[in-house]
Amino acid sequence: MNTVMQPALMNFNEELFADSEARLVNALNDSGMLLMVSIGHRLGLFNALQGAEPMTSVELADKTGLQERYIREWLGSLVAGRVIKTDPARGTYWLPAEWAALLSDGADVNMAVYAQFMPLLGKVEDDIIHCFREGGGVPYERYDRFHEVMAEDSSQTVLAALFDAILPLVDGIEARLSNGIRVLDLGCGRGKALMKLAQRYPKSRFTGYDLSEEAIAWARAEAQNLRLTNVTFEVRDLTDFDQTGPRTAFEFITTFDAIHDQAKPLNVLTGIRRALTEDGVYLAQDIRGTSHHHSDAEHPLGAFLYAVSCMHCMTVSLAQGGEGLGTMWGRERALDYMNRAGFGTVMVHELEHDIQNDYFVCTP
Repeated sequence: MNTVMQPALMNFNEELFADSEARLVNALNDSGMLLMVSIGHRLGLFNALQGAEPMTSVELADKTGLQERYIREWLGSLVAGRVIKTDPARGTYWLPAEWAALLSDGADVNMAVYAQFMPLLGKVEDDIIHCFREGGGVPYERYDRFHEVMAEDSSQTVLAALFDAILPLVDGIEARLSNGIRVLDLGCGRGKALMKLAQRYPKSRFTGYDLSEEAIAWARAEAQNLRLTNVTFEVRDLTDFDQTGPRTAFEFITTFDAIHDQAKPLNVLTGIRRALTEDGVYLAQDIRGTSHHHSDAEHPLGAFLYAVSCMHCMTVSLAQGGEGLGTMWGRERALDYMNRAGFGTVMVHELEHDIQNDYFVCTP
């Protein structure tokens, strides 16, 4: 009997198979390391090890007030992951300075912050599988700690560079803020960027909108703690912002990684154009992508960002009956949407400190 070979078998590449197997094994191993990195960050273990002399698991447990048996197993994972060093003769452990520069709070960019996304998004895996089969989306309230982790993320990509790199993208905006203008931040989350601006520019007035009641409650409490009287926060659904957004009410509007999450992103952008004064400026930070799968394969974080999209950004939009634009909507689509929203000029910038975002400066 004659058999017909399937094309996939006829073209089977043994070398590619071996490379793919090795890659999957490494990814599985590294995923365990990342989970322990997330736990170490949340418990302050990397900070406790940073710059410290080698110590035993008992000494680290005493220093942190944590349980030694768990500490010992955590150390084992990160020794195997080649993050933490050990002296087996003395039973001591230490964090090399090079790793401390990447994983502690003293780091320029604490990479441990991003490790938290893996367990955070893993919590909704069953919900996402249901959506694959039945459609729909996973609502915001299913994501524990999401705004807490995003606030840590934005502290590194936005807050740390806000005055030295991001605001200077907009000609003259610092002088205008000093003199006093009206500023709106959409999708403000916990409002840390707005509060930092409000502290620096007391003559300006700042408003933040977000759909999350938890995030807005946190922002209001923090603004009160800081005794800021020139910033307000409001829970607001932006789905119909193209119709409900105030006309010519703000000289400066910002969004930081917020447009791609929206149920109706074009409506939000159209509302932003409507809300800007004629001499106003809209500054948007959003995920850098190409709008095409084949070219996003070259993105150094492409697989991770598409996973974040599938597990959060796309699905929360679909949960609201939205477009499900997704994290990796990309520069090409972003420029198209901004043009359709009515902006006259759009300039795109890349910043050295931020490999995952583009910065768009839009004017009427």
